[in-house]
Amino acid sequence: MNTSTPPAHVVVVGAGLAGLRTCAALRERGYQGRISVVGAEDVGPYDRPPLSKELFSRPEPAWLHEELGQDLHDLAQEVYLGEHAVELRPGGRRHRLSLASGAELNADAVVLACGSLPLNPWPGASALHTAADAVGLRARLAATGQHLLIIGAGWIGAEVAGVAAAAGGRVTVVEAAAQPLSRQLPAELGERTRPWYAEAGVELRTGTSVATVRSDGVELGDGERIGADVVLAAVGVVPATGWLAGAVPLGARGHVLTDANGRTKVPGVWAVGDCAWREDPLFGQVPGGHWSAALHDPDRLGAAMLGLDVPEQRPAPFIYSTQLGHHLSVFGRVHGDLIIREYGERPMAQTGPWTALVTEGPKLVGAVIADMPRDVSAARRLLGTGTLPDLDLAAAEDPAVRLRAAVLG
Repeated sequence: MNTSTPPAHVVVVGAGLAGLRTCAALRERGYQGRISVVGAEDVGPYDRPPLSKELFSRPEPAWLHEELGQDLHDLAQEVYLGEHAVELRPGGRRHRLSLASGAELNADAVVLACGSLPLNPWPGASALHTAADAVGLRARLAATGQHLLIIGAGWIGAEVAGVAAAAGGRVTVVEAAAQPLSRQLPAELGERTRPWYAEAGVELRTGTSVATVRSDGVELGDGERIGADVVLAAVGVVPATGWLAGAVPLGARGHVLTDANGRTKVPGVWAVGDCAWREDPLFGQVPGGHWSAALHDPDRLGAAMLGLDVPEQRPAPFIYSTQLGHHLSVFGRVHGDLIIREYGERPMAQTGPWTALVTEGPKLVGAVIADMPRDVSAARRLLGTGTLPDLDLAAAEDPAVRLRAAVLG
């Protein structure tokens, strides 16, 4: 056990899930010092996934004090909401954080949990990233017969397309890549979701770029115009780290680079959640954006910061998406050799249920699972033990063999 002296004052930048869980992890591990939290939004922590997955069925945010039973105001001495951090000046033992209001905070340790920002290169297009964005989009789509055009067939685009179509709206999705989920999954797996759009009554146009968003729709790269009442840009996010340039090492995409426990190369500065890119002994570099990272990684960070024993095991990186009437779960790495387990009867086998096992040699390193809860449970256990299991590859290809039964040893 490390017996280093805990910091007297911890400042957490970010009041989302990762920030809240960091405060809770420190308190749960006995930290008695001062905690200050700075959050850019003027509301308390809430869960982001329901913003798209439950756009119409959940008009109020999923408040985390209700979901997790943890409240920032019970965990931190000072909570600054609606405040933007604009500069971090690391020092040897003390760090200074400047806020847009002009206030400054001095801290012994800083945890960067500042999340991400939506990419939106089209003036006139809406975005869906915050609770306020959800309120605005829901209001604009409330009128029946509204035509929603979504730029991007990633997680958010597919999720909003499904709920909007289910609510009776006309929906068109335009994707520049050749298949859906091109940034998230291997092409073969993204292609498997294409039929889901037609099933849900959504028009999908791939290989189609948008040049301009107009008041009455969009103009495509080839000059074609598509009319729409509402245009939503859903082409991904970037880490909200532009204000950190020069203060801590950033990766090529702007993520804060950390070790397996969230520690940066700047003493006393840590990072967790969407803004971080951490090393993992099993899965290599794990980018922010994994919901599980915001939920679980703060526990390891808190232990390391306080000089306590860090848990040896951690859950595998995990993302889930409810889209177009289907459920996708993603564990671990998604790139490698693929073994496809198809459970559906042909000719519907391509649309699900199916499980794609990602392997490197005999080792299971990841899984992408469509509509197969049994395999979700098995993958979570197999990839969360602290070691990568070896598979009997022939057995793993047979959907009649349970996934856990295909593990050697």
